[in-house]
Amino acid sequence: MEFFLLVLLLLAIIGLSSFINHFSPYIPVPLIQIALGVLLVSLPLGIHIPMEPELFFVLFIAPLLFHDGKNVSRQALWKLRKPILLLALGLVFVTVFAVGYLIHWLIPSIPSPAAFALAAILSPTDVVAVGAISSRVKIPKTIMHVLEGEGLMNDASGLVAFKFAVAATVTGAFSLAEASWSFLVISIGGLAGGSILAFLIIRLKISIRRLGMEDVTIHMLIQLLTPFVIFYIIEHFHLSGILSVVAAGIVHTICRDRDQSPAMQLQVVSQSTWTVLIYILNGLVFVLLGLQIPSVLSEIIKDPLFNNWVVSKYIMVITAALLLLRFLWVWTALQWGSLFKKQPQRPSIKYCSIITVSGVRGAVTLAGAFTIPYVLADGSPFPERSLIIFIAAGVILVTLIAASIFLPILAKTEKENIEELKVEMETSARLRTIDAAIQSIREMMNDDNRGAAVTVITAYNQIRNQLTNAKGENSEKLKLAETEIRMQALDAEAYYVEQLHKSGRIDRDTLYVTEEHIQRMRLAVTNRMHYRRLFFWSLMKRGLYRLLRLLSPKNTERLKGRQLKAKKLIQLKVNMAKAAIQYLKEHMTPENEHIYLVILGEYNDMMMKFKLAKKSADPRQYTEWKREFRAKAFQAERDEIQNLYEEGEINTDVLRKIRKQINIREAYWMEEKSVHTH
Repeated sequence: MEFFLLVLLLLAIIGLSSFINHFSPYIPVPLIQIALGVLLVSLPLGIHIPMEPELFFVLFIAPLLFHDGKNVSRQALWKLRKPILLLALGLVFVTVFAVGYLIHWLIPSIPSPAAFALAAILSPTDVVAVGAISSRVKIPKTIMHVLEGEGLMNDASGLVAFKFAVAATVTGAFSLAEASWSFLVISIGGLAGGSILAFLIIRLKISIRRLGMEDVTIHMLIQLLTPFVIFYIIEHFHLSGILSVVAAGIVHTICRDRDQSPAMQLQVVSQSTWTVLIYILNGLVFVLLGLQIPSVLSEIIKDPLFNNWVVSKYIMVITAALLLLRFLWVWTALQWGSLFKKQPQRPSIKYCSIITVSGVRGAVTLAGAFTIPYVLADGSPFPERSLIIFIAAGVILVTLIAASIFLPILAKTEKENIEELKVEMETSARLRTIDAAIQSIREMMNDDNRGAAVTVITAYNQIRNQLTNAKGENSEKLKLAETEIRMQALDAEAYYVEQLHKSGRIDRDTLYVTEEHIQRMRLAVTNRMHYRRLFFWSLMKRGLYRLLRLLSPKNTERLKGRQLKAKKLIQLKVNMAKAAIQYLKEHMTPENEHIYLVILGEYNDMMMKFKLAKKSADPRQYTEWKREFRAKAFQAERDEIQNLYEEGEINTDVLRKIRKQINIREAYWMEEKSVHTH
């Protein structure tokens, strides 16, 4: 029962971290989760969760890397294979030797093999931490692909180097040839083993499906168990379990792309399940990291043999050395033209700095450090084990804080006019929210509620047109295009009426009335003198025709049929609107859709009003549909703006401003609705 309550408490902390981050967006979620973990273990609740590295790797690292392997761009991995290998292999081994010698020189009490072990466990970056930090920062896609590829590959190289360094410390023996051969066997064996097992599991799922078992639950269960099973089996053969789950994820993606008939329900369930699972596992990684820090700190702080200030200086110097070495390595690679194709003659300091600061160390480093044995082969204590774990934890915190502070600064777009950038960001975000609202309405639209749906979409398209064409020449072009399309729609109405008159389906009086209506609309659309003259001429023709009718002896009979004729006229206007709509639909293209939809919406709204005037439709039902569409659209706007904020596309100021605009529009709509209701 206590374990169950502890799990619930950890999950509640993850939810709380997201809540805090919502109101403190400048503090990354990982730091909030670490801080909450430290706070939780510091409270007098008797909570203590020991770090079990083997369990940690299989329970957290395996599914996280499997998921990243499934979602990473294979084309980007292959295209950027050189820079990824340079960072994941070359930089790791350079870090082991260079930083290892620095640690031994800085702290003589740590022997060389143990110093190399510490450097090795500090060398891999944490793909989970990088992803969490970069989620709010707009890092260039090429750099992000390099960082993802590095994070997927360097865990294996760092952990293998760490394993041999620890073995050399424990036994006092080390063979470079043996270590190199073992590294190749472990890495290639892990990649091959993971790929083979993933392929076999996929074939198993296909066989189950061929047997007629399309149960989503069974297939989802197999998918969830895949990373744990593969990691455990590969590690059992002393190969790289980390590389095996990465390879398995990539193989799953390849097979999914080639599957021509995947179960749609399974895809939906899979995506939803993995989203929740990854959110929980990501949070637990950093909360557990925070739970370990107080015990690591207290062991060093309370030890009289260590000067706390000196130990803190060790952490800062080692972190600075790691970042400097990373910067120099990336700079050199850029200088040689190995990182990016079409690289300018001089490498970009900004790009080098982003890749450098993104080298965040995370839970893999701390979990690996906890695997250091307590004693050597001769029974003596492992030299400075507590200090090594303390330094590892300190470097993790410093790199996380450095990335949180400097990445947003480095990743900012360099533009002379900051206000211009802010306006562009806000405009782009508003367009995205409007598109999301329109899409949500289209998903609900059917034949019965189409009129109400198009009315609401029209309102959004009008806002969209104002945003996309708010400046100068573009605005004038839009007005001219909109005017031209409206005139063509009116021409379609006029042609329809003329055809009715020629075929004898309407009389001359009705023709004059509709011509007057069309000319009035033309005059409203454009202020040209040509249409003014046509309008006055239609008025004169209608006046003369009415005068002749008044002198006619059949005037009484025509007065009796006036009410019936009014209803027929309404139906005629509905048919005219349908003719215009048909014309607009036939001439609408993806390029001019945003203009056509506005005019289509106006015609649909007009038709609905005509129908309500005839009392052939229930106005309450129409109003209810509009209410549902607007409510759905407002929610879609809020969801989209929150997603943009979480993805780092907009800052807090833009988020608050657009939310305020949404709230104001919703308040006006609610007020309008209450007036019409009462």
